[in-house]
Amino acid sequence: FVSLMGKRFFWINSRLPSTIISALTSSLLFQSKNYQYALALVFAIEEINKNPHLLPNMTLGFGLYNVMHKCIQRFCGLLTLGPFEPLLSDSGQFPSLYQMTPKDTSLTHGMVSLMLHFSWTWVGLAISDLPKGIQFMSDLKAEMQKNGICVDFVELIPATLESLSSLQNSAHIQIIKSSANVEILFCVTESLIGASFQSWEQLMTWKVWVTTSQWDFASSEKPFLLYSFHGTLIFSNHHSEISGFKNFLQTANPSKYPEDSYFSKLWSLAFNCSVTGASCKTLQNCPLNASLESLPPHYFDMSMSDGSYNIYNAVYAVAHSVHEMLLQELEMQPVNSGAKVAFSPWQLHPFLKNLQFTNPAGDLVNLNHKRNLEAEYDILNFWNFPYGYGRKVKVGWFSPYVSHGQQLSLSENLIEWATGITETPRSVCSVSCSPGFRKTPLEGKPACCFDCTLCPENEISNQTDMDQCVNCPDLQYANTERDQCFHKKVTFLSFEDPLGMTLVCTALCFSVLTVVFLGVFVKHRDTPIVKANNRCLSYILLIALIFCFLCSLLFIGHPNTTTCVLQQTTFGVVFTLAVSTVLAKTITVLLAFKVTVPGRRMRQWLLSGVPNSIIPICSLIQLALCGIWLGTSPPFIDTDAHSEHGHIILVCNKGSVTAFYCVLGYLGSLALASFTVAFLARNLPDKFNEAKFLTFSMLVFCSVWVTFLPVYQSTKGKVMVAVEVFSILCSSAGLLGCIFVPKCYIILFRPEKNALKGLRDRIVSKETDVLKCSS
Repeated sequence: FVSLMGKRFFWINSRLPSTIISALTSSLLFQSKNYQYALALVFAIEEINKNPHLLPNMTLGFGLYNVMHKCIQRFCGLLTLGPFEPLLSDSGQFPSLYQMTPKDTSLTHGMVSLMLHFSWTWVGLAISDLPKGIQFMSDLKAEMQKNGICVDFVELIPATLESLSSLQNSAHIQIIKSSANVEILFCVTESLIGASFQSWEQLMTWKVWVTTSQWDFASSEKPFLLYSFHGTLIFSNHHSEISGFKNFLQTANPSKYPEDSYFSKLWSLAFNCSVTGASCKTLQNCPLNASLESLPPHYFDMSMSDGSYNIYNAVYAVAHSVHEMLLQELEMQPVNSGAKVAFSPWQLHPFLKNLQFTNPAGDLVNLNHKRNLEAEYDILNFWNFPYGYGRKVKVGWFSPYVSHGQQLSLSENLIEWATGITETPRSVCSVSCSPGFRKTPLEGKPACCFDCTLCPENEISNQTDMDQCVNCPDLQYANTERDQCFHKKVTFLSFEDPLGMTLVCTALCFSVLTVVFLGVFVKHRDTPIVKANNRCLSYILLIALIFCFLCSLLFIGHPNTTTCVLQQTTFGVVFTLAVSTVLAKTITVLLAFKVTVPGRRMRQWLLSGVPNSIIPICSLIQLALCGIWLGTSPPFIDTDAHSEHGHIILVCNKGSVTAFYCVLGYLGSLALASFTVAFLARNLPDKFNEAKFLTFSMLVFCSVWVTFLPVYQSTKGKVMVAVEVFSILCSSAGLLGCIFVPKCYIILFRPEKNALKGLRDRIVSKETDVLKCSS
């Protein structure tokens, strides 16, 4: 016969007059839900007896017995019906043991997939403290860690009365303090889960529980369990519906199986029938319409449970093995019709170890543990309404055999959540960091606990809960929210730009003013104040200043190769022309007042026009420097993508920075020389002596360009260009204002001072004639 004890299937040598399969219950307290196992056994036997292709001309029978735990030790097990146990797959230790349940290695993956689907990253664990529970916890933690899910606490469910007492004394402090709203409950049948949860009545109503069908709390007759576990999500082994089983249960009653005392006991307890007779099998005063279907689901479930399905397959496995064994014996020795068939359990091993068949529901059954498939799961949702009428509703499934990302399927609209929860619950240690922020770990806390920090400038995070922000490409910039990169707008110091327009207007105004001054000097060219300081050099200086003002326009507008080259070379040459002219004027003034000193050499220098030769010599040197610059590393168009947020600035790269500072340094040395000579001549007598004005103009010029250097180095983009233009305009305006404004003021508004008087006037007239340019 076959024994059912704690969901384990055993086979021993039969002494009954025919081949008999027997199911036995081992619980001392009668549980109505367990009786479905016996009915599944009966249903499978009756179905096989009606099958003309399986064990034809043979009839299977059954008997029900109450077997104690200690009797099992004498049995040599063939089939196990409980949860898959990896240890039992060791063929060295258990060569004659076969597990009906498929591998449950995909259970942890399925639960983690459920967590990820609802973004539950902060969960608690309530695990049976038996070896299988500990192994499950280890596997689950590893899978959770790979997917960024953290464990808030672990509560071990006791498997012994001693550990149960210790657990109750702790009052489940971890669960009380836990901020996790989702708890994973994993237990095995042998653990004291029912007794343990009696002390959790007040802790579970607001939590979402995820568990397996191994502990069938839905069959509990304690109302608080049904209430507390409302909304629980249950992973149940997937199996196809067995055709005819529900109809079999609907029609099953004690009168159909009068020899079954357990069925009579179930009926009397469920429908308050009176029991008579010595055998306690005669029922009276039962409702006329009494049936198993009319009982509440928590008392007797009409849907086939996992255990009943395993029993159903186990009966078919034995039947197929016996069938194959008999066919083999028939080939060797014919069997007389009606003869008894006797065999020992070990004779079935060769047929069971490689057995693979498709049951009537269409599911594949494989007893070879090496080829045993991983389990697929139905996801059930436990409903406790009407109140106290608990039932399970399928809301999804999980299959490890479909492509990643599609392994989990849920109908969220069917899910009823825990009592008091009206929307999909959240279970996180920290609120998710929205796009634009990154996670900052908290010291001493799990990875799921973090603060949110705004991404740095020009970095973004475009997803929630990003660990690091990413830089935008060089041609893009981050928006204010730091969650998108936009293409930068190309810009430059244009004529339409307010800053550019201001600089252009300033340059044109000073250019026009310089032209006016030049016109005044030409018109009054024969007056003493114009003739006194070499009017030819004054003309050259005014023309050079006009170009100094106009060269600033090369720095404004859309840069191109031509303007980039002309910017620096034109600037260097025209400013060298202007400063060298000032130097020539200062030397001329100094020599003019020295000609009365004994000696002919200074007079020869003055008469031969040596001071005027300074201008072409200095300009040629600057031209040579610019030629070397253009020949080695000329300026070119460049882009600046970092100076101004959201913009790419077109600028002229100077090419060789060394050459640029050489040009600037040469110009500075000329200015310093001019300042020195003018400073030496500042106190020479004569009302028309412009040495003081030249000194002050060079002081302004040098101050502008000394200030320019640090400011220029500290700026970028359009501002850097504007600083250079501003320095050009300021230094040019300094020369114009300090040298020519006082003279024009006297010419236009104080003409009485522009006249020769006395000896001084004759001396000045003589000096003026000497200094006059030859035509």
